[in-house]
Amino acid sequence: MNVLIDADACPVVDIAVSLCREFQVLCILLCDTAHTIHRNGANTLIFDKGADSVDFALVNRVSPGDIVITQDYGLAAMCLAKRARVLHQDGWEYTQSNISGLLEQRHAARCFRAAGGRTKGPTKRTSAQNELFAQALRAMLQQTVHG
Repeated sequence: MNVLIDADACPVVDIAVSLCREFQVLCILLCDTAHTIHRNGANTLIFDKGADSVDFALVNRVSPGDIVITQDYGLAAMCLAKRARVLHQDGWEYTQSNISGLLEQRHAARCFRAAGGRTKGPTKRTSAQNELFAQALRAMLQQTVHG
């Protein structure tokens, strides 16, 4: 079992790497050449810039039972199809039950923006979000490593 992180613009890389080290689980950071990220205790794989190049590289490497960390709903859906567990950076898990609704929301927002509408960007990240993420990843690692 590995933890694969869609590391481009991911605010929880350090938390995830630390927890992987604690549980002695391989952590793989995937990023493009515009966001080269290296951390002690993690393997970094770097891919060419391009639409979804990192996403497809990650999907090609994920195996059933792996944990994937991403904020990308499309990537999450592909990883769920490969029977990985997928965690959002805010600490909630993508599931077969919630992914369709998330993809529909993403599509509706894209259509709204294409029609000239403006949507709000993300709010400033809080320490509470980091704590929720750390608790969720710790629980997943405990379930996976300790059965």
